[in-house]
Amino acid sequence: MKNERFAALGGWARSGLAVALVSAGLTASMPASAQTEIQWWHSMTGALGDRLNSLADRFNKSQSEYKVTAVYKGSYPESMTAGIAAFRAGNAPHIIQVFEVGTATMMAAKGAIVPVEKLMKDAGYKFDRTAYVPAVAGFYTTNKGEMLSFPFNSSTTVFYYNKDAFAKAGIAKVPETWPEVAAAAAKIKASNAASCGYTSSWASWVHMESFSAWHNVAFATENNGFGGTKARLVVNTPVHERHLNNLAQWAKDGWFLYPGRTNQGDAKFYSGECAMFTGSSAAYANVKRNAKFDFGIAKLPYYSDVPGAPQNTVIGGASLWVMSGKKPAEYKGVAKFFDFLSSPEVQAEWHQATGYLPLTIAAYELTKKSGFYDKNPGTDVSVQQMIVKTTDKSRGVRLGNFVQIRDVIHEEMESMLAGKQTAKQALEKITSRGNDLLARFERTARE
Repeated sequence: MKNERFAALGGWARSGLAVALVSAGLTASMPASAQTEIQWWHSMTGALGDRLNSLADRFNKSQSEYKVTAVYKGSYPESMTAGIAAFRAGNAPHIIQVFEVGTATMMAAKGAIVPVEKLMKDAGYKFDRTAYVPAVAGFYTTNKGEMLSFPFNSSTTVFYYNKDAFAKAGIAKVPETWPEVAAAAAKIKASNAASCGYTSSWASWVHMESFSAWHNVAFATENNGFGGTKARLVVNTPVHERHLNNLAQWAKDGWFLYPGRTNQGDAKFYSGECAMFTGSSAAYANVKRNAKFDFGIAKLPYYSDVPGAPQNTVIGGASLWVMSGKKPAEYKGVAKFFDFLSSPEVQAEWHQATGYLPLTIAAYELTKKSGFYDKNPGTDVSVQQMIVKTTDKSRGVRLGNFVQIRDVIHEEMESMLAGKQTAKQALEKITSRGNDLLARFERTARE
């Protein structure tokens, strides 16, 4: 069982002692007077990647003791896989950006990571967990109250629409409910205001995870996984079936275009091909850079007859995990960099430029005080959706093997959209296959 657990967790904990020795060797060739280099692996490209590199450059220019080297390692799943492989080989970076789906797996790999709260305190920095937006901090905090990773880029799901296409199609009211989205898509298609009415990135995140929280319906038992490793999926419900049935029908009608599993929907929107789009609030940077039309941002649509809806949407994006086995001086550099990233000014700028949530209350207040939300209507939608009091069903989803579970969800949704099975059959398979993965994680995590 022990070996099985290590296999499931990518062998992270097993390599903990070895990595310390190897990492020491990696830095031994550096001259004594050289800057201490901090390796930061990330998954950001385009406008977001430019912003991330700018942060590293500004930190490097702000002091002379440390140099943060930002390295793009592929998509979120690819960089997480690369991080696991590097840890096994003993050459992991100091910091890895891991998407929220990998959070439970990272938390279980205790020997492989250094809790961010401990890192900051050891380096002599004041770390106040309450300074962070509660829904964000809570996601990366254990049941014992320790914050494990640095919530660098947290986002949530929002609704974008093409104002020019709406005007051409004669749509005066921004859709608030899913039936209104369908009606708008039909008008857009009929008027040729755009070749596609509606599309979406991140299908599982938007249409299963956020959809559940937004309607205050459980995604999994054990408070969606926050209560422990015995969690099991409970998405085979009438409201989930109704929504998937609608997506399948809208796809048949030519109103909905499924573009792929990750952020392929972003380009479908900002190119003008699709007039409505659900995706990450952090798509804002690329939409703003690339769209040749006037656009708006609104809250995620919902079904108005579902009790408790709308509640709140769930967190997305990624956090920064600090790997174990490095030298004390290097950890001081990581802590100094995180202190730089945490400043209200840097956080407010990052939020305003990218669409990611302001991570701290101070950054949110600074942004509001600057008049940014008044000048850029819709940019506070993500905040409005997240600052409400969460329920046990809406805090988020934190499950082991969640990367694989998302693959299962996408596979079954794609099969449904291709007409090979009904929504009910897709949900039954998602539940059954997902619970097999959760049972496997439970067995390995308790060893």
